Amino acid sequence: MDRTQPQLSPTVLTIAGSDPSGGAGIQADLKTMTAIGVYGAAAITCITVQNSLGVTESVPLDGGLVVRQVQAVLADHHVTHIKIGMIGTMEIATALGKLLADYSGEVVYDPVLSSTTGQSLLSNSNLVELSTQLISKVTVLTPNCSELEQLCSQKITTPEAALQCAETLLARHEHLQAVIVKGGHLEPDRTDIHDYLVMNNKEVIVNKRRRIQSANLHGTGCTYASAFAAFHCLENDYRKAFSLTAAYMDSIISRSSSISLVKSGANGPLVHAL
Repeated sequence: MDRTQPQLSPTVLTIAGSDPSGGAGIQADLKTMTAIGVYGAAAITCITVQNSLGVTESVPLDGGLVVRQVQAVLADHHVTHIKIGMIGTMEIATALGKLLADYSGEVVYDPVLSSTTGQSLLSNSNLVELSTQLISKVTVLTPNCSELEQLCSQKITTPEAALQCAETLLARHEHLQAVIVKGGHLEPDRTDIHDYLVMNNKEVIVNKRRRIQSANLHGTGCTYASAFAAFHCLENDYRKAFSLTAAYMDSIISRSSSISLVKSGANGPLVHAL
């Protein structure tokens, strides 16, 4: 009897917090992956109580439990890409860093450095440890402006400064292949948005598009990183994934701007379906 292992389709694994309202975290990640056409699995780091009005509670899981979730998926699926979002504690970050030391696939990290209650998760010494334990194991970073400032320990007020920070991170971490500088918060008063894909070969690719006004933007950071991981899974090309992610975000932000899903009327979720 032929017991040859069939060739497995790829899986994208998200490691992130849970959002019961479905707008961010693993819920948004899985919706995004499904909409784009890849199989998504999920390991939960934190349980949160939140909706469009904000977060009222956030409870991180035990680091060992998080790792065992990840190991269960890795043992059973052909995981080519891992997307990391909200980690919650340095214990979880350290445990994941040790696990990723033996992982050879792509790791896209959306570095959520503040808790969903607005408090900083990491002191300056923790930031150094985070860089050593986790960021040194990832291939792509997708920080917003505030997160980039924390990682580089400097104020960023111009695109030039943001690009310099990205280049500093690439020089600091040999395994890191690209940093995506998202322009939504970088130049908030502009009518257009400039995103930058900064590669470790010093190549910089710019994506310019019109800013879409919408009250429904909850989970855009989670969605962006998951979309990039999904598109890279399909295309195996950073440039193509970068362009396709921008087009996907424009499409769902535009569609979501006219949909009402929350009673508060403020910062509703995206509708991820294409």
